[in-house]
Order: sequence, then C-alpha cells, then structure tokens
Amino acid sequence: MSGHSKWSTIKRKKGANDAKRGKLFAKLVKAIEIAAKNGGTDPSNNAPLYQAISKAKSNSVPNENIERALKRIEGDQNSDELFELTYEGYGLYGVAILINCLTDNKNRTSSDVKAALTKHGGSMGTPGSVNYLFERKAVFQFDNLSDDLINLAIMNEAEDIVEQKDFITFEFSVLNFKKANEAFLKHNFIPSSSQIAYVPSTYINLSMEQFLKISKLIDALEDLDDVQDVYTNFDIQEKDLETLLSH
Repeated sequence: MSGHSKWSTIKRKKGANDAKRGKLFAKLVKAIEIAAKNGGTDPSNNAPLYQAISKAKSNSVPNENIERALKRIEGDQNSDELFELTYEGYGLYGVAILINCLTDNKNRTSSDVKAALTKHGGSMGTPGSVNYLFERKAVFQFDNLSDDLINLAIMNEAEDIVEQKDFITFEFSVLNFKKANEAFLKHNFIPSSSQIAYVPSTYINLSMEQFLKISKLIDALEDLDDVQDVYTNFDIQEKDLETLLSH
C-alpha cells in the first residue's frame, strides 16, 4: 500500500493544529477555484471541479467556504492566473516523489521546492524521471470496514482493495470517481478521504527510523504555500504504522 495513503492516515489520526488546518483549507479552496475557472462552476459538468469539491469535503472544508470560492469565480474571471505544475524528485533511500503545485509564480515555486528537497537530503529530478512509477487513480479511504462496503465497491468496479487494521482503501479508474463517490454517499458510506491520487507501481520499504527522516521532507514540501499534494512510493510495516498511530 502506498506511502501516500499511510501518510494521510497518520496525519488525519493525529490531527493538525489550527494553523496547518487553515493552510490545508486554503490549498483545497485554491484547487476548487482553478477547476471552476478552467471548466465552469457547475460540478455536474466539470469533472475536475467535482473531484476538487469532493476532496475538500472529505477534509472537512465547510460548505460555506466552497460556496464562497465558486461565487468569487462566477463574479471575477479575471483573477490572477494560476499554473498547475508537477515536479519530480527523489528523497533519501531512493524514494520517488511527485509534487503537485498551483502557483502564480513558477520561479518562486521551483526555487522553494528545490530548496526543501536539498535541505532534507533529496534532489530534483528531470521531467519523466519519476512520473512513470505512478498511475493516476481514484482513491477512497474509509475508517470503518464492512462486507456491505466492500461489496458496494466491487459492484462499482473497484480495481484494488487494501484492508488494514483500522481502515480500508479502494482504488478505481479515474473515470469512475464520480460514479463510485455517489454510490458510497447514496448508501451512507462517508469516505474519510476521497481524491484523484498518484498511486505507485513499485515501493521502497522503509524502517521506522528511515520513515521518520523522510517524513521531515514530506512535511517541508507540504508546508509550502504553492504545494497541493505530495506523492511518494515509500511503504512501512503495519506494526510500525500502528506504533505511529498510537503515539
């Protein structure tokens, strides 16, 4: 199971302080705004917007924040241009890293990402050096496991199912994101996380000590204002995950 899913679980279980939650909300709203600006403010006719709103809601962004963002775009199509960028790189122990960004200043973002990688033992890669190790998937995570939930996922063409002790993850084709999300909600299964994510095809297994070092790099990248998501291909043992969640 990818480090991104486990990393998300660790962050969610441990919670975040108000400042970090505020920053996360701002990033999720920024993604909604750019999706709406590029494809219109109706999520039923704009798949990226539907996905951005679903991700925001699964991260507890209040509905009024989402509605205000859509109204801003409806009333101002001349807001600052934002660019979607993906940087590729490596962390310690050969861990592959994809860094998705939204920015109004490419030079600033590139400099900030490179500085964070270098400071924590990583390096910037060339285009294509890491991307081929990942595949875009619709990923849903639930904290409650049940046979009904698993059967529903199978009926809606889940491509992979990974059960852990305290949560379960389903992977679907990107094209099935809306179909699967609506099926879950219709049956009152509320995902703790729902998003289009980059899922690795190969993994680097890390010890607890190695994970703690690489987590400093991921934290530093995620703390950058222009960084939306960080995807990696590390994995840790289930017993180590349980230890992290219990502290």
